[in-house]
Amino acid sequence: MQPGELVHSVVPSPNCNERKLPVTMLVLHYTEMQPVETALAKLTDPEAGVSAHYLISEAGEVTQLVSEEKRAWHAGASYWRGIKDVNSASIGIELDHPGHAGGYREFSDAQFEALVPLVARIRQQYDIPRANVVGHSDVAPLRKIDPGELFPWDRLAEYDLCLPRPRKIEHIDPFHNEGAFILALERFGYDITEGRKAIEAFERRWRPERIEGKPDAQLGAILWHLLLERDQGRAR
Repeated sequence: MQPGELVHSVVPSPNCNERKLPVTMLVLHYTEMQPVETALAKLTDPEAGVSAHYLISEAGEVTQLVSEEKRAWHAGASYWRGIKDVNSASIGIELDHPGHAGGYREFSDAQFEALVPLVARIRQQYDIPRANVVGHSDVAPLRKIDPGELFPWDRLAEYDLCLPRPRKIEHIDPFHNEGAFILALERFGYDITEGRKAIEAFERRWRPERIEGKPDAQLGAILWHLLLERDQGRAR
């Protein structure tokens, strides 16, 4: 690994192994550790057993920890659209941030400005669909809530790097009950082992201003729209 145009430094982590799947996903996390040196130490500690491909500080410094050819250990027990070994199929990016446990706040502009070209390059290189640029909470709803409701998905979508939030939708509920909504979540890609957790993960990503863990007409309309866009080939 060598520092490049988008990478400021390389600090190799031993916490990686060989991929078993081609790269088709990109997963965003927050570290929930500060300062950034604490996160860097953990992500490179063989005793910790965790890593990511990249760590971006709040100041916008990008550190590469694991070669993209390797399987970094960032997603843990996770699932997305039929893939159970998310680590093998993804690039993991950790964002230096205190997280919910340390005083949850907006992500810095410098960090976001460093993230955008990195995501753009990765998406282009591996032909990753926008629908597969996801948060840790999307792939592990039972365990994780990062990067959380303040992550600027809408801003990332403006660069065509993830799916945008549906806006022009009819607020009618196409699902007859909570069970039907949860099954639709599974069809979209979520692990529905714990239905309420899956709903919360969907809200955190698609309606972050209100997270209640239960479907309503607005949430149903958002999910219905996303499924229609996907089925009509417009959600790649």
